[in-house]
Amino acid sequence: MIIDKIIDIIQLFYRNFYQLLQDVIIMLHHHTIDKLKTMKLNGMAQAFEEQLNTPSIENLSFEERIGILIDREDSFRQNRKLTQLLNNAKLKYSTACIEDINYNADRHIDKNQMASFASCDWIKKGYNLMITGATGCGKTWIANALGNQACRLGFSTFYIKMSKLYDLLRIAGGEGGLNAQVTKLVKYDLLIIDDFGLCKPANADRNNFLEVVDDRYKKSILITSQLPIENWHDAIGEATLADAIIDRLINNSNMLKLKGESLRKNKENLTNNERS
Repeated sequence: MIIDKIIDIIQLFYRNFYQLLQDVIIMLHHHTIDKLKTMKLNGMAQAFEEQLNTPSIENLSFEERIGILIDREDSFRQNRKLTQLLNNAKLKYSTACIEDINYNADRHIDKNQMASFASCDWIKKGYNLMITGATGCGKTWIANALGNQACRLGFSTFYIKMSKLYDLLRIAGGEGGLNAQVTKLVKYDLLIIDDFGLCKPANADRNNFLEVVDDRYKKSILITSQLPIENWHDAIGEATLADAIIDRLINNSNMLKLKGESLRKNKENLTNNERS
């Protein structure tokens, strides 16, 4: 009887001790996770929690487990940076991507040329890109796909329509913040200006736009326009300012001329056929 009681006491002691040890280990794990989060190592903290809930992880060496934590932190930071770049870019078509470009023969898009644009070497070199073509041929979509690609490769990007850019600069000038706004636009690695030449600018708009183009010299601007480049001079108006703006845009620039029927029209016809 006495021996049985002693055995029961010993077993109870070890069970309590084991539970206490487990509680201490859990507290240490939580403390480690909190420390990682405090140090803003959130990716590593998530990976560490996953390792704690994966018994098979014990089959890996210490070096392998540390490597997994570091890789997860790197991936977490890369994804967070990409999300931030895409949010800041304000792309019209946020899901547009190079891989989904339609290379229909009627559009006359050269795959090798597009692959060159997708490498974003032109952004590294500070070259501009002019995309022209009739309405509906996909200029804006391709510009957004290239903007998306630029973000994926770590380039800060900003998309804006030409008319809204005029408004933005005009309002900033009226509030005495034109220089600050121009400086903000200059900081982006890639500035995408959509629908250039659709609206006739006032003289103040021309001057403001020249400020942006001049300060961004050797920093990439992507412009889409329905107008052929030879008509841009008349679209801008005021010969002296037009000469200055076009010279800065065209110098060290690449050209992409889209052809073919309107993609919107083709989509509408397809929809009508489906309804029939």
